[in-house]
Amino acid sequence: MSEKFEPVILGFLCNWCAYAGGDLAGVGRLQYPANMRAVRVMCSGMVHPDLVLEAFHRGADGVIMMG
Repeated sequence: MSEKFEPVILGFLCNWCAYAGGDLAGVGRLQYPANMRAVRVMCSGMVHPDLVLEAFHRGADGVIMMG
């Protein structure tokens, strides 16, 4: 059991706030962890709760909403 646990995190990123910040970080050559998957949405407030449950059903260890 020497394997290191790497959780898979699904992030719903608002197009106007969080995604723009992530894009700016990319321009500055900053990196985010490879185990975080970003999903660009028009508004994080409009993400249906069923999408969060579906992410867990498909194997995500965590979900983060960024707006």
